[in-house]
Amino acid sequence: MSILQCLKFPKILRWFLVICGILGLIAIRGLEDKLFYDPFLHFFKSANQNEVFPNFIWEKLILSYLLRFGLNTFFSLVIVHFLFQNKDWTKQAFILIALVFLIVFPIYLYCIYDRFQFGYLFSFYVRRFVIQPLTVILLIPVFYYRKKITQA
Repeated sequence: MSILQCLKFPKILRWFLVICGILGLIAIRGLEDKLFYDPFLHFFKSANQNEVFPNFIWEKLILSYLLRFGLNTFFSLVIVHFLFQNKDWTKQAFILIALVFLIVFPIYLYCIYDRFQFGYLFSFYVRRFVIQPLTVILLIPVFYYRKKITQA
């Protein structure tokens, strides 16, 4: 039995940790241009399909996206764990977040390789799943509903 299973955190501490997780995600988003190598930030912010395709270094780009995924996942799991205090749900959240990333990341890399010829908007929205914690935004209502059903 792990220490997290033995401890029942006081409500105030749980909410503090949930807020820390949310602030961590906000910090990642707010500091993205300083923390991560992503030449496509400006490309997509300009919202101009005729923008010049940026030069980039594949290895640096992939490592940056993996780092961002790792940080987003960490803060997302902090939120899920301390919001619901259910270790199994935290594991399930990790598996689902990782599964979505494993499906979407290669698609996004192919879009980059293809210079977004597959479709600008398609690439834009696939990129959202790579760089933003959208999966956790979808999972929280699912777990909340699940919690309400099991309590009834």
